[in-house]
Amino acid sequence: MKAWITLAVYAVLLIHGGDMASGPDQPEEGWGGRDYAHDEVLMYDFVDGPEGYFLFEPSSPKPDSAHVIVLLHGYSAMNPMVYGGWIRHIVRKGYIVIYPIYQMNLIRPMAKAYVSNAVAGIRQALATLDSEEHVRPIVESLILVGHSYGGAIAANLGVNYADWDIPPPKGLMLVCPGTSPLKRGWLPSYEGMAHDIRLMVVLSIHDPIVGEGLGRFIYETAVNTPTRNLIRLLPDDYGQPPLTSGHTEAHALDAAFDNGRRCLSFYIGLKYAKYNAADYFCYWKLLDAMTDCIYRGEHCEQAFDNTPEQRYMGKWSDGEPVRELEVMVPTSTSAQ
Repeated sequence: MKAWITLAVYAVLLIHGGDMASGPDQPEEGWGGRDYAHDEVLMYDFVDGPEGYFLFEPSSPKPDSAHVIVLLHGYSAMNPMVYGGWIRHIVRKGYIVIYPIYQMNLIRPMAKAYVSNAVAGIRQALATLDSEEHVRPIVESLILVGHSYGGAIAANLGVNYADWDIPPPKGLMLVCPGTSPLKRGWLPSYEGMAHDIRLMVVLSIHDPIVGEGLGRFIYETAVNTPTRNLIRLLPDDYGQPPLTSGHTEAHALDAAFDNGRRCLSFYIGLKYAKYNAADYFCYWKLLDAMTDCIYRGEHCEQAFDNTPEQRYMGKWSDGEPVRELEVMVPTSTSAQ
């Protein structure tokens, strides 16, 4: 009797499993959407050591000038293919992406050199962009995006940019920021972060690699930066494949940007990276919202004030909403 019940349950699961909802596609327009201003992305490789960098510029049509977004990769992600889909999205929206390498392998250089190497890459990239063949950089409103260890570097630069002689950043997006159990790369406090920086700390609640420690510490100690968010990506297994909330959700492979380097993050990306709601409605959407606010002065409340537009994660194919982002903002704070 038990065997028949087990078979019946298994049959029901097979029948209904094929009818499970699928995740949302990339929206046609708006934040995270495919309404691109440019058809092509030009990639330039200037990697000749740990101070090297990649440049990604919009083309077709080629603009005269463009704002600059610095993407600081996670530990070992020296191959930009790992974030290629996100890079392509950013550049086709009309921005220049600088991708500093800051390390050559898992061992060299030591972590204490990461910030100085990243800064050297940023400064050299800006100098390269000043030549006639490149899109002219607009650096007055620099945005720094950092994933994992890159998030720790970006947060450091958000406090110490003047000491490192780089343009003052106006936006920081820190995705699963973290370093090591020894807190290497953490600052004692982030209260020195500038008042006019707009800060997003985006965490995944199922992150066994770095957890939420550094992200929460940055948010809690950046007390002089009123426009700041602590955002948490939540899992949702309503449909298939389920939306998870791990450390590598920001990975979005694009083989066109493969530089041939087979690093640890490359293999992790091959195994786990996928395009889903975490890309379109979390990372891509949140950065698009930040650029709207900083570069055009538009929709700042919707981008930063825990609004339905900010929390929205799309819908499963049957119309069921994907589980919303969880957003924390300082009390009595407006994005304006």
